[in-house]
Amino acid sequence: MGAIAGVVLAIALFAFIFWPERNPFFQADKTRVDYLRERKDVIYENLRDLNFEYLAGKYPEQDYEEQRSALEDEAAKVIAEMDLLEQKGMSARGSRA
Repeated sequence: MGAIAGVVLAIALFAFIFWPERNPFFQADKTRVDYLRERKDVIYENLRDLNFEYLAGKYPEQDYEEQRSALEDEAAKVIAEMDLLEQKGMSARGSRA
């Protein structure tokens, strides 16, 4: 009886683990705004890391200022493009209504 229960449990676990719930080769389509949101998050994370490393004494002040300025400029461009795309999307939705 115990062997049968073990076999049934093993089959159930195997089916649970390997059952194809969804297609693993399917990727959700990302919009440009989705990509830009991810990029903005990465830039902000890089700014936090840069600030931490500067405060830890790993960067001289001039290098820190240059890196921070470059990352802030890139973040501003990304945010501006996101705003532009979102405004276009809102105006397109408004004209359809």
